[in-house]
Amino acid sequence: MQPVRVRLFAAAREAAGTSETTVEAATVGDVLDALTARFEDLGPVLTRCSVLVDGTRTTDRSAPVPAGGPVDVLPPYAGG
Repeated sequence: MQPVRVRLFAAAREAAGTSETTVEAATVGDVLDALTARFEDLGPVLTRCSVLVDGTRTTDRSAPVPAGGPVDVLPPYAGG
């Protein structure tokens, strides 16, 4: 595992109380598990969030994350 920079937006940022953090991770699943362990209020929000690795959305928990990141966590949004 390696340090990965995670950026949190909107409701995810509010639940965590920070806009950015670093976690030790090798996969998207590792990132999500580390965030849930670190920020208790973030767990329920993460179930509705999109995860972007280097700007590309993924739902694959086994997808590798690059050393340093970024991994972005964005809550669902609606446009109009």
